[in-house]
Amino acid sequence: MDGVDYGSEEAAMQAYLREGEKRAYALGNRGPIRFTATGELHPDIVEAYWRCGFYVFEGALRPEELADIEKDLHAILDRLPAEKGAALDAKGRPALAADCQGPTLQWARPLSDPWGGTDAANGRHPVKMHEPQAAANLPREVVFLILGSLQFSEASLRVYGHPGLLAVAAAINGPDFTPFNEALWIKEPGKGASVAWHQDGTTHWDSPAWDEGIHGFNFMGQLYGCTAANGVWVVPGSHKRGKIDIARLVAQAGSERLPDAVPLICKPGDVAMTNRQALHGSFANTSKDWRVTVNFGFHRRSSILGVTAGGIHNRAATYDAARIRERARLIGYGIDARRQRFPDETPFVYKPHADHGLSYCWDDKARADVKDYNLLDLSI
Repeated sequence: MDGVDYGSEEAAMQAYLREGEKRAYALGNRGPIRFTATGELHPDIVEAYWRCGFYVFEGALRPEELADIEKDLHAILDRLPAEKGAALDAKGRPALAADCQGPTLQWARPLSDPWGGTDAANGRHPVKMHEPQAAANLPREVVFLILGSLQFSEASLRVYGHPGLLAVAAAINGPDFTPFNEALWIKEPGKGASVAWHQDGTTHWDSPAWDEGIHGFNFMGQLYGCTAANGVWVVPGSHKRGKIDIARLVAQAGSERLPDAVPLICKPGDVAMTNRQALHGSFANTSKDWRVTVNFGFHRRSSILGVTAGGIHNRAATYDAARIRERARLIGYGIDARRQRFPDETPFVYKPHADHGLSYCWDDKARADVKDYNLLDLSI
């Protein structure tokens, strides 16, 4: 890690990180998950989320579940393919995800920007980020993103069933909210790739029903916390602006350091909620700190039902009620997996399951059932 930095851009970058952190703390959009006496998400949280396009829930994950996530992380890292495309891990065992049909392991050169300025993800990352010079002795490519992550980490599945976070999802997207997709982001020190500036939504920009929440949101649970140097940056309020000309903004700024953006600053166990329409991205991780993010998102049912979409996280399809119901079984599995691990909590009641008398048990049969579950992701 010694000497890994932004080269000629290092001084400007360090100043940008410091100034961005100050702006982030001034927004007033962070604190614990809170509900009113009548069970509604606290109006201060609702106001700050819709004003900024993101909110940081402090201390949402329990210390023991952070330990569980870390244990799963070590097991996952130990089982990764020896190199991209390899069927075996470094110890000669069948590698993680080698037998999966769905998209799983995403690889990139250390400190590179694999998507910026390319046609990847329907071209939604139009500008390439600065790529610092990585150390010479690193692997040619490293895994920085794992899709369909709930099939590889029961600890992540239990976070997916978190009663407080699911109550937030119901408050923002309605009690019949639907899944989106799940992922594990791994930004290693001196290796972690950047993610070029983008907006996540692809389907509803020109819809007559468009509003600032039509493309849903992501939760980002932080195992080790995140800093200005290794975390996601967001342009506050950009979720209200419709489709943004990102290339023009970067050109006006003179670099990819957008002047209005702020970083998500989190401690271990904090969970950020970010609107998918918000303009966001992250820089290559030249810092000494790991960032490991348990990522999962939810949509409004009205944004999904009957919509033809896909092409980024899953094949294009029309999302009917049967598809939504099948994909939402992961919510049921997550709730039951968490109930088994944390019996002191009151489990969340997911209204679409309760209304139809559906129940899900997390057991060995369910573990087999979730293989390749992300083939049915609901991506808009």
